[in-house]
Amino acid sequence: MRAIVNATVITVSGEDLAGATVILKDGKIQSVGATEIPDGTEIIDGRGKILSPGLIDAHTHLGVSTEGSPAEFYDHNDRSASVLPELRIVDSLYPGDPGFEEARMGGVTTVQTLPGSADVVGGTGAIVKTVGNVVDRMIVVAPSSMKAALGENPIRTFQGKSGLPSTRMGCAACLRKALADAQSYIAERSDKKADGKPFKRDLAMEQMTMVIEGKIPLSVHAHRADDICTAIRVAEEFKVSYTIEHCTEGHLIKDFLAEKSVKAAIGPLNTSRRKMELTNRSWELPVALEKQGVHFCIITDHPVIPISDLILETSLAVRAGLGIKTAMRAVTLSAAEHLGIDHMVGSIEEGKDGDLVLWSGHPLEFNSRVEMTFIDGETVYAR
Repeated sequence: MRAIVNATVITVSGEDLAGATVILKDGKIQSVGATEIPDGTEIIDGRGKILSPGLIDAHTHLGVSTEGSPAEFYDHNDRSASVLPELRIVDSLYPGDPGFEEARMGGVTTVQTLPGSADVVGGTGAIVKTVGNVVDRMIVVAPSSMKAALGENPIRTFQGKSGLPSTRMGCAACLRKALADAQSYIAERSDKKADGKPFKRDLAMEQMTMVIEGKIPLSVHAHRADDICTAIRVAEEFKVSYTIEHCTEGHLIKDFLAEKSVKAAIGPLNTSRRKMELTNRSWELPVALEKQGVHFCIITDHPVIPISDLILETSLAVRAGLGIKTAMRAVTLSAAEHLGIDHMVGSIEEGKDGDLVLWSGHPLEFNSRVEMTFIDGETVYAR
């Protein structure tokens, strides 16, 4: 058991607490604002410091685009076919990626790591804690979502090759067919089971059926407004849950996103306009979505932006006009809600995982440093 005392606690879910005590026990938050500390408790003095929930990055390629490796050895895009739902990111995830240590140094305690966006359907992602040497022990949720991609990336990958896609309508057709095939697979499986007949398993379709059955959402890479609208259109056709990943032109259709109750993972915005889809990249995006009431979280897309700069990306959004409370929520509780794990992490509340960060100053001030990072109540980084 340990207690962090005298810190200003940013709970995210409620009001900030000045000079408060947070007690951790058995990997969980046992008490917030406690006045009595049990004998034998390890005391960590947070006087003059800020305690926040561990940061959450809902969209990364951490552990699969290993820093220091040549790009041709990145393990997040297979590119052997445009539709590959059978792929599982956990089979590519490398705990030895230096990015995990940098995540802890930057206060990032939980990430979703995803297949890339070269394929229209790229396989399932996983939510993991950023500490450990065995993938299976790091997992929070796997599979967490089915990665899909529309627009420039799959078009560039497959244009000139035989088969779809080479256009945006080709991308949409590939995604529709994958979902329709999964529906047919479910029906055939049910019929043969009812008739007592043998049924040959199809690993690709078994993964895709999880989307149809509502067990996991589609995580759809979509930068341009038209691709965002296509993602919503296709998801509604098949009545599946979805999130929009990047949502770069979301400020251009903010009222539509609000109408559709879209959950968006936005960014990274601290980049150049390195491809056509980013022509309208703007810091106006988070500000516009906040004003419109659209649910969003902020991401790095690591290694596009280093995972340790998640808080910097968020600070720059505040400089552009995003509210401080919304900004902190965007990399904690909103990110947890985006991933469906807000019952476990994302705020400092009793019963949640002991994932915390002790800062020298307010996290959104540029000169603030991470002093200590805790995952499941254990110290995983100390400055």
